[in-house]
Order: sequence, then structure tokens, then C-alpha cells
Amino acid sequence: MWIWIGFIKYSRVLLANEYHIQPDEVLVTSGATDAIYLIAQTLREEGTFAVKRPTFSEYADACRMYGYQEAPKGGAVRWLCNPNNPTGEVYPLEKLQNLSRRHHWLVIDQSYEDCTFCKMLSPQEGIEMQNVIQIHSVTKRFSIPGLRLGYITAPAPVISRLRANYRPWAVNALAIEAGKWLITHQDPNEQYMMDELLAEAQFVAKKLSGIFGIHVYPTKTNFMLCSIRQSSALELKSYLIENHQFLIRDSSNFEGLKDCHFRIAAQQPEYNDELVKAIYTFTRLRHG
Repeated sequence: MWIWIGFIKYSRVLLANEYHIQPDEVLVTSGATDAIYLIAQTLREEGTFAVKRPTFSEYADACRMYGYQEAPKGGAVRWLCNPNNPTGEVYPLEKLQNLSRRHHWLVIDQSYEDCTFCKMLSPQEGIEMQNVIQIHSVTKRFSIPGLRLGYITAPAPVISRLRANYRPWAVNALAIEAGKWLITHQDPNEQYMMDELLAEAQFVAKKLSGIFGIHVYPTKTNFMLCSIRQSSALELKSYLIENHQFLIRDSSNFEGLKDCHFRIAAQQPEYNDELVKAIYTFTRLRHG
């Protein structure tokens, strides 16, 4: 047990040093989803929440689990995904400041913060706002799905409240060790590679927009929300898997979206070119 506690403390120090904040302003979690439910549990006495859709469903699910009522315009706890999943929208600092003044708490899930050209609210800035709680994902940052490692940054009194509901052994020691290694051995070319990927995403969005029957929503990250006319996302997904071995995200289960919506993420140029061609072929088969 004491070894595990030591791992957690050292991880907090590493993250605090990276962001120039204090270790007691950081809490390591078992991924972003664990952080979402922990925050909802801790703030449950607030009673009401607000969330703008479409977005990640776990915010509303976590709040409902702990007895919140939804109050779209005046919820005490406002949840925000920034950059937003699945739309790729990024909220400017002025918008975040306005939301923090309108709500008792502003919870910002920044899992995709490393996947945009836009300036993100730093942990230091969030802590200074006093009522902002930020969620971060090591899983998304280093592209290691399944590791289940994230962290929360917030003012020290808020972290103290969260720790009161923190489950023993919440984060496994292997994930902590992997996270420590990744943070201390960051690839200096990482940002360069992400810049290339973001530029490629804009190129893909432009090419997809030129296909009749495909609408692409504006995005500021490496993924984009699209819709298809006279077909469904499920039909397109099945066609791409069976005929081209491509997998897209059927986004019809996001509240506020329809069965025509899907999300794709940019990859290497040659992969993207083949995907665009495959989607074009599918629309030609459907529209004649």
C-alpha cells in the first residue's frame, strides 16, 4: 500500500512541475472517465447540471447516477468538453471565463487538449479562476488506449474534497509507472508530428466536403464530425469495414445527433486518401 501511495505522490509531483502548479492541485485518476464520476460524486450536493450537446455522454450519465437534475441554462455544475467530442469545436478563453461566472462550477474535460492548434486553458489559469476543475488524459496525450490514466487539476481545497471520495487502488501501479516514463521521456518531435496531423485533418475535411452527399462540420482538432445524405452512418461503416478495412465512428448514439452522423480521425496521408476514395465510391453506389 505504501509503495502505491509513493507512486501516486511522485506522479503528482511530476505533473505539478510540468505545469508550474503545486502537487496538492493535482489528482491522478484511472482515466478521464474515472475523473468524471469522481467529480460528479463530490459535487452532488449542488443538485443541478448543464451540458451542451452533442458531447461525451458520461457527463450526463455521471450526474444522473448521483441524483442531479438537468437545468440547461442555469445548472450549478456546467460540463464542457474542450476540444469537444465529437464536433472538434474549441471554446475560446473568453467563453470559458463567461461560463465560470455564470455557474457555480465549471468542469472542463480537456482530454483532447494536445490535438489542436488552439490555445488551451492552462492548469495554472484554471486554478486561478477558483471554480474551474480540469480533466486531462494521459491516454489521449500519448495515444495509449486501454492504459486508463488521467488526472485532475483544480485548486487545492477542491482536490482535497475529491480525495475524500477517492477509491483505494483507484489507479493500477503499471499505469502509473508507464505514465511516469512517458512524462519523463517525451519525444521532442511529438508536437511536430501533431502539427502535421492537424494540417492533414483540414486537408481531409476539404476533400470530404467536395463529395456530393457528405457534409463536414468545422473542426479545430484531428477528428471531424460528418453527415451522409440518403444513407446512414451504420451502412457506411459496414461498407467500409467489409470492403476497405476502414473503421469510422458511428455517431448516431450521441444525444442530439441522428443516424446520418459519423466521425473520422485523420491518419497518414496515404490512409486518408484511400478513405476519401472509399467514401466517394459508397456515395456513388447510393446515388448512382
